Amino acid sequence: MLKQKRVFMFQPMRGTDTQQSSMFSYLSPEERVPANHPLRPIRRMVDDALKALSPSFNRLYSAFGRPSIPPEKLLRALLLQVLYTVRSERMLMEQLEYNLLFRWFVGLNMDETVWVPTVFTKNRDRLLEGDIAEKFFAHVLAQARIANLLSDEHFSVDGTLIEAWASQKSFQRKDRPAPPPDDPGNPTVDFHGETRSNETHQSTTDPDARLARKSGGHESKLAYCGNVLIENRNGIVVDTALLQCSGLAERHAAMIMAERVDGVERVTLAADKGYDTKDFVKEMRGMNVTPHVSQNTKRQGGSAIDGRTTHHDGYQVSQRKRKRIEECSAGSRRLACCGRLGIAAWKPSRGCSRSPRLLTISYECGI
Repeated sequence: MLKQKRVFMFQPMRGTDTQQSSMFSYLSPEERVPANHPLRPIRRMVDDALKALSPSFNRLYSAFGRPSIPPEKLLRALLLQVLYTVRSERMLMEQLEYNLLFRWFVGLNMDETVWVPTVFTKNRDRLLEGDIAEKFFAHVLAQARIANLLSDEHFSVDGTLIEAWASQKSFQRKDRPAPPPDDPGNPTVDFHGETRSNETHQSTTDPDARLARKSGGHESKLAYCGNVLIENRNGIVVDTALLQCSGLAERHAAMIMAERVDGVERVTLAADKGYDTKDFVKEMRGMNVTPHVSQNTKRQGGSAIDGRTTHHDGYQVSQRKRKRIEECSAGSRRLACCGRLGIAAWKPSRGCSRSPRLLTISYECGI
């Protein structure tokens, strides 16, 4: 009678560090991205908006010629740049080369070639010159309106400084030419002790930028005034405006955006103490807008609003809801490569001297 022997094979618990990669992969990027990833609902919203923009895309491109970067993929890449604060197109292209999540969102296959940064920039400028950013924003906003997420009666407004893509060295006197630089790439400029103002000085690289500071005690910088209007139900951005910095820029932008609100019924507009001036309150009431501004009792002459406005429960609700706009303002400070706004983000617009295209895309991402 033969006895059967049992042989046990033991394998070490430690895994093998295999260096040779597999030649084929049977999982698509769609399967790699988790089902609950926050980019998934954003991708669905973006795809719906881009489908509606297809006729506008057709008008921007010639019927014949070498194929360009698909505008749909270009816009998705721009959204990623804003959402993840990628500071340059070159770094964005680098991320698209190996970042699986980015390739999935843009719509690139695993073996598809990534674009050259200069080609990407040229195609982006063509797209933004066609008012695509504003139309894209409008389509996404329409989705929120269909879902009954927007209020058409109660709004909040606020502004912030968007740093310009210009250095302090470029802010030079207007009345005399600058001396020849000792180093053309990085000249030595000594402006300490010199009185500089927007009346006597101007940036040589971004003439529209203005020297401004957020408040007393903060440093002055070349910047623009970015403004946003949200509705108070869910804090969704409904309008934006970008003006040159001045002491009245935020209030002027609020008047422009309040005038663009649809409808003829009276609405409310919440704002901080900086908007509590007699001229602004009078102008708002003349536009059929109830100003729910925070009272500035320390200002000479006192607050421009009194108990006839503040005793209403709606005023207290507006004061609580308006704080949600700080989330949008904080996001705009990271706009366009870590908080700086380039000249390419400008275009003329109705109601204000300039209007932000990249700013519009940035605020759209917050919906």
